[in-house]
Amino acid sequence: MKITGLDEERHGRRWNGQRALVTGAGQGIGQAVAQLLASKGVKVAVNDIVPERAENTVKLIADAGGEAFAAIGDIADPTVVEDLFRQLDERFGGIDILVNVAGIIIKDSLEELGVSFDIYSRTTSDLHSATASEFFRRLYDKGEFTVKTSLQPYDEKGGEFLADRYVVGTCPRCGNEHAYGDQCEACGSSLNVTDLINPCSALTGEPVKMRETTHWYLPLDKWEEKLRKWILEDHKEWKTNVYGQCKSWLDAGLQPRAVSRDLTWGVPVPVEGAEGKVLYVWFDAPIGYISNTKELLPDSWEKWWKDPETRIINFIGKDNIVFHCIVFPAMLMAYGDGFQLPDNVPANEFLNLEGDKISTSRNWAVWLHEYLRDFPGKQDVLRYVLTANAPETKDNDFTWADFQARNNNELVAILGNFVNRAFVLTHKYFGGIVPAAGEAGAPEKQLQSDLNAAVAALTDALDTFHFREALKEAMNIARIGNRYLQETEPWKVAKTDLARTATILNTAVQLCANLAIAFEPFLPFSAAKLTAMLGGEKLSWSDLGSLAIIPAGHQLGLPELLFDKIDDSAVEAQIKRLQDAKKANEIAAWRPEPQLPEVSFDDFSRCDMRVGTILECEKVAKADKLLKFLIDDGMGTRTIVSGIAKYYKPEDLVGKQVCFISNLPPRKIKGIVSEGMLLSCVNSDGSLTLIAPSASATPGARIG
Repeated sequence: MKITGLDEERHGRRWNGQRALVTGAGQGIGQAVAQLLASKGVKVAVNDIVPERAENTVKLIADAGGEAFAAIGDIADPTVVEDLFRQLDERFGGIDILVNVAGIIIKDSLEELGVSFDIYSRTTSDLHSATASEFFRRLYDKGEFTVKTSLQPYDEKGGEFLADRYVVGTCPRCGNEHAYGDQCEACGSSLNVTDLINPCSALTGEPVKMRETTHWYLPLDKWEEKLRKWILEDHKEWKTNVYGQCKSWLDAGLQPRAVSRDLTWGVPVPVEGAEGKVLYVWFDAPIGYISNTKELLPDSWEKWWKDPETRIINFIGKDNIVFHCIVFPAMLMAYGDGFQLPDNVPANEFLNLEGDKISTSRNWAVWLHEYLRDFPGKQDVLRYVLTANAPETKDNDFTWADFQARNNNELVAILGNFVNRAFVLTHKYFGGIVPAAGEAGAPEKQLQSDLNAAVAALTDALDTFHFREALKEAMNIARIGNRYLQETEPWKVAKTDLARTATILNTAVQLCANLAIAFEPFLPFSAAKLTAMLGGEKLSWSDLGSLAIIPAGHQLGLPELLFDKIDDSAVEAQIKRLQDAKKANEIAAWRPEPQLPEVSFDDFSRCDMRVGTILECEKVAKADKLLKFLIDDGMGTRTIVSGIAKYYKPEDLVGKQVCFISNLPPRKIKGIVSEGMLLSCVNSDGSLTLIAPSASATPGARIG
């Protein structure tokens, strides 16, 4: 089951007695989820790879009166998973709830997509906790913080202070009804909880109350001038969306920002008298870059953070611009000790899905592990489409129709087509051996000029982090190749001039080598396949633009298709999955209509409800919604007209029993006198159900 909140009234179920497995529950968010479930009476299996962490969470739950046990093991191991479920059967008799916080699926899926990691770590490690604590303590000892008592959001029903992201409401600037307590993702505005209109707890849905509490603040205003010079004067080359948002922040004037919170999870504030206080996630999280570097390079980590020759690049989304360009740099300035600031922060805007914001909680997403299962061997297609549609300076949209079109019309018809023609023709006329090129003619000189221009544009786009433009230029090389073959027509020339054919196909093979190099950052699997077809020789980025990469006499491999077409049925299945998710969300969000005003018992008793049997049923002519019923009411027959034609077929209703109101005044509908009203209800999914007795009843039997 999917947990969207733990409010019994909103979700219409009792949590008490349910059985849950929470992975990664030894600390951090996983621990908080386990505790929250246990507080609702859920029996919790606490999974963590470290026994001490799992046992600590179990103790916290037990101390609070909850029931839990430690389920130790690495869920990346299938045998461990089997053992965990066996333990659940033995301890609790099964499982009702599974919450995965361990992140194994994400890591494995990204690696399968061709994304490699020097380190894949978390900010829940002991090393990170120590690093973040030391960072805070140094700023504290230097007097870089101010202490203020202020009002913070509190959930009275949940009995806890709320992190900013657990407060939702209406943005006062753009009207977005799903803005967070620290930022509106729709317009990019930085917010405080008190700025929101009608702020509510994301956990319980209750209106947020403000309670007094004391926190430490980082005075961003102290560093405003330095930040202004560093960004607005020294980094005018930054992407317009990043530069513009930073300028807007600075022009509005920076304000002190709280760096601590009242929460049960996170890194404890390392000063006396700070019990129950933890570091604010956006103070804590960027320090994770430093702690992860320490974990990867314990003996040389300082070189990467403090050497002026180091170039630090932060690739992020637009909702994190302020934290990476304003907050974290101010923290580094305050810390001192030679920490270098980012040289560039290339942030993308938001990528929507089929016209709607991507939301994992609403299951409105393309889940990578599902994509890899549904489209085996097509990692590069997704990489290509995501890069081609990258929201580099404004929001963009991913659609399955565009996914199919880009695969079929670009990867297959342009890139794949050129490579296939070049290889097939070289095998046909020269047995797959790269022929020696003769003197370059006008077509070759023009191709070299076009290639040089494409390579220059591609290189510049990569250097300035405009990956969408870089991909476009890589594909342009394939377009140059297709145009060249179409103009030179080697299949015709071969009939009269084999030497000229050799020059043409040598050039085509060299262009294939250029494509293998140019596409390697974007399509690593296809580039590797093409390199293998070229003979497996190692290619170098420095060769890009050359028409002498593959030597004459070199044996090529057999031609293989780099890409194949994607059928309509494949994308239709994905669209249906999203439509099903949207329908499920609508059902989950359904609430009963407000109760009508009270009526007296005497008024109700005058309503005569009966059971009847349907003898005949037919559609009403020229009325799409209406069905005409002939009902056996025990006293004879009566006609009733009802607007349920889109929910039922007439032939399926004959012989069924229904409940109806018998003493309504006759009413003419489409020229038919209707003598009553059938009882029905509209369900949460929009379907309609006729009300009928649970067992056979005598026609005319009164309901009451």
